[in-house]
Amino acid sequence: MNFEEYLKDKKLFLTFFVVLMIIINLIMLLDPNSRIHSGNILYLDILSFILMIIYLLVEFSFKKRYFDMLKELDEYTGDIITALPEPQSNEEIIINDLISHLNYLNYLKYDALYKEKRDYDEFIATWVHEIKIPISIIKLTLENDVVNDKSKSIFEEIERIENYIEQVLYYSKSDDFSKDYFISDVNIEKIIKDIIKKNAKTFISKKISVDISNLDYDVKTDKKWLDFVLNQIVSNSLKYTDKNGSIKFYSLNSEFEKILIIEDDGVGIKKEDIKRIFDRGFTGYNGRNYSKSTGMGLYLSKKLLNKLGHKITVESKFGNYTKIMIHFPRLNDYYNFK
Repeated sequence: MNFEEYLKDKKLFLTFFVVLMIIINLIMLLDPNSRIHSGNILYLDILSFILMIIYLLVEFSFKKRYFDMLKELDEYTGDIITALPEPQSNEEIIINDLISHLNYLNYLKYDALYKEKRDYDEFIATWVHEIKIPISIIKLTLENDVVNDKSKSIFEEIERIENYIEQVLYYSKSDDFSKDYFISDVNIEKIIKDIIKKNAKTFISKKISVDISNLDYDVKTDKKWLDFVLNQIVSNSLKYTDKNGSIKFYSLNSEFEKILIIEDDGVGIKKEDIKRIFDRGFTGYNGRNYSKSTGMGLYLSKKLLNKLGHKITVESKFGNYTKIMIHFPRLNDYYNFK
């Protein structure tokens, strides 16, 4: 609030004051029995005007201080009610009471939503773990009887279902990330080899070659969450790489970070789609024309990596290759990492 805005709010008061002064002046000037000199009347007018200005300035200073303190509450993360400025007028008391009431109503809504989300997350987690049991049994049964293309196709579809179930679980947990992570030293080469082993049947069936180099190093991260992210990326690479293609896993190092690169010689990504591939639900040209896609894998990957303090970028040429790069800042640069 500035003084100009304050005067606009006091327009009615100022109009009343001017009209009142005019009436008083007319009464004193037109009254035949009045002995007040016109100079004295002018003196009284000036004095009244000065007193009115002093009153307005004092009131403005109090109001400005009050509203400035209210504005500071926009960035306040504690209890708003205890941080409310001390009211100096009935108007400010009413405003404080209204804020307190609205805050209480907001708390009730938030508490109800929190309980609803907690129940939903618990249901999803339980459902995912329950559904994994019959899927695992089906996979074990098929592993002993994968003798033709039809059974191989069924096995691949089951693995796809399993991947989608994993997405549901990690999506439900992504907002409560702080309750379910543990930062430790994770060896990149080991985790990549585990993911390749997990997707071995697809690698073999599509005859996709693997090239691993310069990955024997540790990074500070959560193994479970990084494993999920890397599996999403590798699954995407396998999905969009033709038979007899190749996927390379290698690293680049700089003064500030280590970069894990997953490069395939698949269909690539159209230039106009690259900026949107991490948007929730975005499938793009490839998702519509090459394979059914939910558009959630890369969205979740970016969201989880950001929470871990990592970064994901992409480089691609349509029809040639795609490089997915995960940036691990060195420990002394985590504070400034964005």
